[in-house]
Amino acid sequence: MLKIKNPKTHRAKREIEKRAPKFVENGKKTLILHGTKTSDVLNMVLTQIYHLKRDNAVKYTKKNENIRPFESGGETSLEFFSLKTDCSLFVFGSHSKKRPNNLVLGRMFDHHIYDLVEVGVENFRPIESFEYDKKLTPRIGSKPFFAFIGEGFESVEELKHLKEVLLDLFRGEVVENLNLAGIDRVFVCTALSSSTVFLTHCALRLKRSGTAIPRMELVEVGPSMDLVVRRHRLPNDSLKKEAMKTTSEQPKKKIKNVSSDVLQGKIGKIYIPDQKVGGITLSSDVKGLKRERREAKKRKVGIENEAKKRKTASD
Repeated sequence: MLKIKNPKTHRAKREIEKRAPKFVENGKKTLILHGTKTSDVLNMVLTQIYHLKRDNAVKYTKKNENIRPFESGGETSLEFFSLKTDCSLFVFGSHSKKRPNNLVLGRMFDHHIYDLVEVGVENFRPIESFEYDKKLTPRIGSKPFFAFIGEGFESVEELKHLKEVLLDLFRGEVVENLNLAGIDRVFVCTALSSSTVFLTHCALRLKRSGTAIPRMELVEVGPSMDLVVRRHRLPNDSLKKEAMKTTSEQPKKKIKNVSSDVLQGKIGKIYIPDQKVGGITLSSDVKGLKRERREAKKRKVGIENEAKKRKTASD
């Protein structure tokens, strides 16, 4: 396994803190890998998936002989690469006579295999085979819509599992609010049978409808393919319970120079710069000095009056 060392610099410490568990997770990164043998179709599929997610994906082109999903001992290298690249999703492509154009989609939890879905790719069409106005090309990193058509996504266990994995794979970072003008793509998934799903990528064109809600048109921009579900593995109950843990308490933001005490309660520190009182020049028209002068003048007048009274009394 990858040896983890204590950080010696502030930059390394910040990188480790980015990978630490958080109340609000970052966007999930995807790891794309090749098996021992891949076909030309599968190479194009992996390249097209990387093209759709290149803002948040890592692609390895070297062949990996030690990675064999669904087999004991064949997932160690996959978990190692997940820990090394900090990826929580992966796409693994392989080709054999028994399973041609095989694609394994999976999710990680704590850099260990969480679940797996194995599909076969059929009727693949790359982006280059579609003709459309290039101005409609979706922008990199834009949030997509998802359309799941068919009752199989609600009743068939394999398709329900595939739906969850596809949502995690292509939805990007989770946000609370969306600007309708910034949504320019749709992933359309159609359940053709209990084991086959047609997946296509469309651009979204907004047109005037005479109302506040615009009319939407879909323009197929590719890629498109048929995904035939072969094998899938769900997480066990204990792992699923551990991965689904949430908290209702939001982390309290730390306030600088403020602490709390059991007896004194909330304590705050106020930093005041040094005051150079000796260098301050005092003007002569200060209100305090005027008052002192008035009082001195009254005392002087009182003394003079008393002296006059004594003088008149002696005469």
